[in-house]
Amino acid sequence: MANLATLFRVLLSLFWYPLTGFASAQWPGGASTRFYDFKVQTMRITKLCNTKDIVTINGMFPGPVVYAHEDDRVIVNVTNETPHSITIHWHGIRQRLSCWSDGPSYITQCPIQAGQSFTYEFTIVEQKGTLLWHAHVSWLRGTVYGAIVVYPKTGVPYPFQYPYEEHIILLGEYWLKDLVQLEQQVMDSGGAPPPADAFTINGHPGPNFNCSNDDVYKINVVPGKTYLLRIINAGLNMENFFAIANHKLTIVEVDGEYTKPLTTDRVMLGPGQTMNVLVTADQPLGKYSMAMGAYMSARGVRFQNISAIAYFQYVGAVPNALALPAQLPGFNDSLAVKTVMDGLRSLNPVNVPEEIDTNLFYTIGLNVQKCRSNTPEKNCQATNNGVLAASMNNISFIRPNISLLEAYYKKINGCYTEDFPDAPLEFYDFVNGAPNNIPNDTQALNGTRTKVLEYGTRVQLILQDTGTISTENHPIHLHGFSFYVVGYGTGNYDNRTATFNLVDPPYMNTIGVPVGGWAVIRFIADNPGLVYALSLGSTYVMGIVYGFHSEEWARRA
Repeated sequence: MANLATLFRVLLSLFWYPLTGFASAQWPGGASTRFYDFKVQTMRITKLCNTKDIVTINGMFPGPVVYAHEDDRVIVNVTNETPHSITIHWHGIRQRLSCWSDGPSYITQCPIQAGQSFTYEFTIVEQKGTLLWHAHVSWLRGTVYGAIVVYPKTGVPYPFQYPYEEHIILLGEYWLKDLVQLEQQVMDSGGAPPPADAFTINGHPGPNFNCSNDDVYKINVVPGKTYLLRIINAGLNMENFFAIANHKLTIVEVDGEYTKPLTTDRVMLGPGQTMNVLVTADQPLGKYSMAMGAYMSARGVRFQNISAIAYFQYVGAVPNALALPAQLPGFNDSLAVKTVMDGLRSLNPVNVPEEIDTNLFYTIGLNVQKCRSNTPEKNCQATNNGVLAASMNNISFIRPNISLLEAYYKKINGCYTEDFPDAPLEFYDFVNGAPNNIPNDTQALNGTRTKVLEYGTRVQLILQDTGTISTENHPIHLHGFSFYVVGYGTGNYDNRTATFNLVDPPYMNTIGVPVGGWAVIRFIADNPGLVYALSLGSTYVMGIVYGFHSEEWARRA
C-alpha cells in the first residue's frame, strides 16, 4: 500500500533541542558559488494521446540539472509564475546551518505564492554524488523534479573505474489528470489514490503505452565502454525496479555515498532514493531495453503494472532492430529487494555511534479514521467506509498554518507540542496481529507533536512496519541527515535476536523499511535546525527541531 500513504499528511514528530555551547560553529563558506534561476511555469505537453498543461521549472520536463562540486555554495532563486503555491526541497542536501533552505512547506518555510520569489542558499558540505530536487507542496512533485549532480573536488578521482560517459536516469510517474485537482479529489474521497497512467524514464513512457512508440529515451553506447548511470526515483508514490536486458549493474554509490562495488541484475529504488551504477557495453551489437516496473509489497492495492521502456542501443547496431526485453522481478518480489540491500556496504569502515543516548521506537502504518462526513459515499471511501490516514506511533499529522521553523524561531506558541512519544503507547504483534476494525482499533491520534533532543545526542531509531491495513515496504527519508542502516529484518523487532553491522553499514538518507519488518538507523543529532523524516513523498511522519542558542546561527537565519 505504498502508494496510499502519499495522500495523507500524517504525524509530525518534531524533536527540538535547547542547546548551549554551539556558538563556535563555523558557517560553511563554500569553495565556489553556483547560481541558478528557477522559473516555475506551466507548459503544454502531449503524452499518452492527451494534451494538458503541467507545472515545470523553466519549461523543462524533467527539470534542469543542478551541477556543483563538493563544498560549493549553491544559490537558487525561485520565481513562481503559476497560480499554484510551491516550495523546492533539495533531497539529500544536509543543509548545514541552512535549514531555512531545506524547502518542505509549512515545516521550514511557507509556500512561495503566485508572483512571489524565494532564494535558496546552501553549501554542499562534505557531500558528493547523485541527489534530487523536487517540489514539496502537494502533488506538484509529479512533474516538478530534477537531478542534483555533485562532483568530487577538483583533482579528486572516483574510487572506481572512470566511466566513458555519464547519464542521468530519472524514474517518474505520469497522470493524465491535473495533479492539483487529482490530489484534491483523492483527499475529498478519503480513499486511495489512483495509479499513475504511465511510468516514465527521463519523462518518456516508451512503447508499451498509448501513442508512445516514439516517446522513448535512448542512450547510444560504444561497444566495450563502461558507463555511469545516475539513477533517481523521482516518482510521487511508487517504488520501482530497474534493469537493462542482458547487462549487469554494478552499484558504486547509494544516496550520494560511495559503496563497495555490488554487481546485480536489477535494482529497486523507492521515491527519493538515488543509486549510481556502472554498466559495461559487453554484449553483441543490438538494442537492449532499459525497463522500469513496479514493486508493490502491499496487498489489495491497485497500481500501474505496465513497464516504462528506454533503449540502451549499441553504435553500429542494425537500425530499427527489435529491442531485447529486460527481465524485471515480479511486482511483489521482496526477496529481490532484500538481496540487494543485504549486499550494500559503505566503501570503507565508518564511525558508527556505538554508545546510544536516546533510543526511539517508531511504528509506521496506515489507519482508518472514523467517517464524520454527512456524505460518506463521497468522503469515506477507505476500508470499512472510513478515511485513510498514515501515522507513526499511531499519531497522524496536523499541518500548521505557518512554518514550524518560523514558529520555533519567533517563539510563537500553539503551533506544536513537545510530547511525541519515544515508543508506541501500546505494544502488540505489529505485523500479524494489528487491529483493523474501525472505529475503535485503527483510530489514530492527531497532532503536530515534537520530541526534544539535545545537540550531539547519539540516536538509535527503530522503524517498525505494521499491518493495521496491510504490511508494506515504507520508504523513510530523514531531512538534514544521512544515517547508518545498522540492521533490518522481518517480523517484529526483537533486540534479543537482532544483529547489527557496526563496521561498514551503508550511509543513506532514505531507507525502505521492509514489508512486515523493521529497520534500525543510527545518527548523531549535530545539525541544528528543523529536520524530520517523511514517508513516501509529501507525507510527514517524523520531524526534528534542533533548538539551540547560537548567535552565529541566529544572525545567519
